[in-house]
Amino acid sequence: MGNYFLPQVLLLVLGLVAQSHVSADKADSEASSANYRTQRKPNIVFILADDLGFHDVGYHGSRIRTPTLDKLSENGVRLENYYVQPICSPTRSQLMTGRYQIHNGIQHSLFWDDQPTGLPTDSPTLADKLREAGYSTHLVGKWHLGFYKQEYMPNNRGFDTSYGFLGGHESHYNHTRAYKSKGSFLDLRCDGEPVLDQNGRHSTYMYTQRAVDVISAHDKSKPLFLYMAYQAPHNPLEVPEAYEAQYQDIKDKNRRKYAGLVTMLDEGVANLTRALKTMNLWNDTILIFSTDNGGQVRYGGNNYPLRGWKFSLWEGGVRGVGFVTGGDNIRLGRGTVNKQLMHVSDWFPTLVGVAGGSLNGTKPLDGYDQWRTLSVAAPTPRKWLLHNIDPLFKKKGKEKQKYAGIFDTRVRAAIRVGEYKLLTGNPGNGTWIPPPESNTLQTEQKTENSKKNTWLFNIKNDPEERNDLSEKKPEVVKSILRILAKINATAVPPFFPKSDPLANPELHGGIWGPWE
Repeated sequence: MGNYFLPQVLLLVLGLVAQSHVSADKADSEASSANYRTQRKPNIVFILADDLGFHDVGYHGSRIRTPTLDKLSENGVRLENYYVQPICSPTRSQLMTGRYQIHNGIQHSLFWDDQPTGLPTDSPTLADKLREAGYSTHLVGKWHLGFYKQEYMPNNRGFDTSYGFLGGHESHYNHTRAYKSKGSFLDLRCDGEPVLDQNGRHSTYMYTQRAVDVISAHDKSKPLFLYMAYQAPHNPLEVPEAYEAQYQDIKDKNRRKYAGLVTMLDEGVANLTRALKTMNLWNDTILIFSTDNGGQVRYGGNNYPLRGWKFSLWEGGVRGVGFVTGGDNIRLGRGTVNKQLMHVSDWFPTLVGVAGGSLNGTKPLDGYDQWRTLSVAAPTPRKWLLHNIDPLFKKKGKEKQKYAGIFDTRVRAAIRVGEYKLLTGNPGNGTWIPPPESNTLQTEQKTENSKKNTWLFNIKNDPEERNDLSEKKPEVVKSILRILAKINATAVPPFFPKSDPLANPELHGGIWGPWE
């Protein structure tokens, strides 16, 4: 985009896009993707890690060993301008629907276990569309998209089979999660039915074995879609001693345990890919790896040199580890580092496209079909992306604002337009935290006016968000605020209901599950 912003042109283009860019994409999505997919429909394996930090893979210079992820990504396309959401449920909702959370009512926080809410049922999920395209669809691991009614359960959202847990996190060994002060209760189900015989088995082993079983039993007359949503390396920091022992040189206990969980995850991916090769599925498989948000520093994760962490709208909260790879029959720009703008919502139209599916019946999408970008390095169709607009988050700043007539900058929001990123309100923790094992011992934090609520960065030149340009480039700020306001006009009201006491697992046999 260069040093000069063209607000009139961008507003004209983005004003249409904010309503829906998909009307044009729908017309050519299938055709553009069809030219770059295999002759037969490819198998699709999507691996989602939980709370994996930007710094916490070997190819980003980490002390943590991830040889499998390093090798797979080296033979595929590493995504180095790739964005997710700062917390679990919004990322998963955008993956499953291709729509920003402002269009799903999930702008605020995440799905808490005792809330009567879930991913809206008025639009098909990615699993729905792939099953419609002839795929066998399977979920293994974490759901976290609501479960208070049966209609929100995974098997009713497009998955032929599901095995895993419904909430946000739980014990890796006994698969229970606390409910207030009433104790901990089981959350582990297979196709909706409680699983009672896995107490003591670590979730990473358990989910990997389930995925291997799915692959081994797969009917090759159909293409396979496997959504592998690991809990690792999310807390609690429970890890077999043998894995923690590999990092005895790291003095920080949380970091050691976290590193062990990441290495377990890496080995799980190795076993999964080995199973695909053993079953002669690998050559026709597209494998995608992604994190769901930035690393949680309190529990050992790290995003350095990026600013911020999980829950924040700084780069450390939203820039994700991601890559695409696959077998010999998959056309990819192998061995490349892709620095073109990409967002988690893009997977929906991209994967439906490579599957030869149809986008008919979906609500207007916010994701773009990126397959040509991934396969032949074509320019990305995405010129901007919304990180979020959260009207329920506590506002920050003075009542009278500099840009009051455009957008209320006290509201928590962030948007990327070309090279620029604008943040307003309270973006969350904005520290730069080196990994505990590094020689850089001091946490860095800028001292800023407590009322400050507007920042502008050139992310291409300043990915660490150290040089705020908001005072130097007020016209750029105003232009992007106008875009933000136009997008905000398309938002649905956030839905964040109060806790429902009927969710208490004691009322349902001591097991987490639907209660309405």
